[in-house]
Amino acid sequence: MQKRKLGSSNLEVSALGLGCMRMSFGDSPVGDRQEMIAFLHAAVDRGITFFDTAEVYGPFTNEELVGEALAPFRGQVVIATKFGFKHDPNRGPGPGVGLDSRPEQIRRVAEASLKRLKVDAIDL
Repeated sequence: MQKRKLGSSNLEVSALGLGCMRMSFGDSPVGDRQEMIAFLHAAVDRGITFFDTAEVYGPFTNEELVGEALAPFRGQVVIATKFGFKHDPNRGPGPGVGLDSRPEQIRRVAEASLKRLKVDAIDL
């Protein structure tokens, strides 16, 4: 698998990345959790090192899935996540109830994403 440097960062990733949204969220049927973990492992085995998720996917469940599945590959993969949506816990899964990119919200979301992804730092 060819590798690429992301911008001026030191992050080197596979030329192909894997967007993980549909594994736990979306308008199509989502896969069985164990099947999705096996799929992520197979992607790493085939040279994929760049994985994209977001707190809004699920919400939250996709980061948990990606964090669990990629835990054995720490240091070998790059995980990107995103933020910006405000969620209403009483509404259940689905898109947020609005946008919120205030500094305190970014801090809160980043701390929660670290826990869900089971990492010490967010790569991107």
